[in-house]
Amino acid sequence: NLLPNRVGSTYYQVTQTLSLWGKRDLKRDLASAEADQARGRVGASWAELSAKIKSEFAQYYLLAHSESLTREMLELAANLERIAQSRYATGLAAQQDVIRAQVEQSGLRRELVMLKLDHHHAMTRLNTLLLRAPRAPLAEPQRLRPVPSADKLNYAALEERLRAHNPQLFTLDAQITAAEKNRDLVFKNRYPDFTLGVAPIQSGSRINEWELMLELNIPLQQKARRSQEREADTLLAAVQARRAAMANQILSDLAESLLALDAAREIEALNTSSMLPQAETIFQSALGSYETGKVDFATLLDAQRQILKAKLDVLNAQAEAQVRLAEIEKLLGEEL
Repeated sequence: NLLPNRVGSTYYQVTQTLSLWGKRDLKRDLASAEADQARGRVGASWAELSAKIKSEFAQYYLLAHSESLTREMLELAANLERIAQSRYATGLAAQQDVIRAQVEQSGLRRELVMLKLDHHHAMTRLNTLLLRAPRAPLAEPQRLRPVPSADKLNYAALEERLRAHNPQLFTLDAQITAAEKNRDLVFKNRYPDFTLGVAPIQSGSRINEWELMLELNIPLQQKARRSQEREADTLLAAVQARRAAMANQILSDLAESLLALDAAREIEALNTSSMLPQAETIFQSALGSYETGKVDFATLLDAQRQILKAKLDVLNAQAEAQVRLAEIEKLLGEEL
């Protein structure tokens, strides 16, 4: 029978290994730094996803409104065909004018088909990013987000916010902290750990003896320990260098996105205030001149194309500004 009260003696032992000189605090700090790395990666993943959604919505808006604009141009081309047919019927214009109007409409219809396809693809991509069924219906985009004012897009202020909130830099800072704690912990391995133990000895049904134990784990393998210390120093230096390179790259991306955003806004303003009104004026003048026989039909069609180009340039500039804004917010890790 092996019951403790029926054998000659039973030996119980309880031991606890203890670390000297702050090793436990270093292990706790190391675990905390690794948790910060995980939070930083989560933040970076969300910032990336958010930027993709914003950029894809800008493309969705661009394609939807480009499709609507092409339909308007198609109606305008049909009106031009009717004018050309009327002049051809009275002998004031050549049959070529009617054919050119029909060719122009065919080209616009082809462009409309391609825009519909791209529009469907953009809707599918946006649904996928939103974790919806790829063919789930989406409302037509009505407007884009307003672009922040110039004072909110100041580079110096954004640089400060980027250094404080960028999720990639936050992750690398946590990696540096973890590497520092790991290095300190490796250097602490120069000192021995010890184990305390207590062992009561039971004879029959009584405990009549106790044993105490002190065990030291002496680090005698100096060559292996020094290699581990060099490895810890190298890993820390590598993370620090990676963090410096990442900071430079992110600041460069911020400057590039800000310049591109400013350029997009200038292009939008230029087309809205100058190019589009001029194109519309030229078209009205060409239409009146064609009706009186002063210009040919090719000039009228070219004027119509200029209106379409100016309006598409406005839409493209608006979409580009939204994409750049999304990139800036991804770098900042927060909304502007």
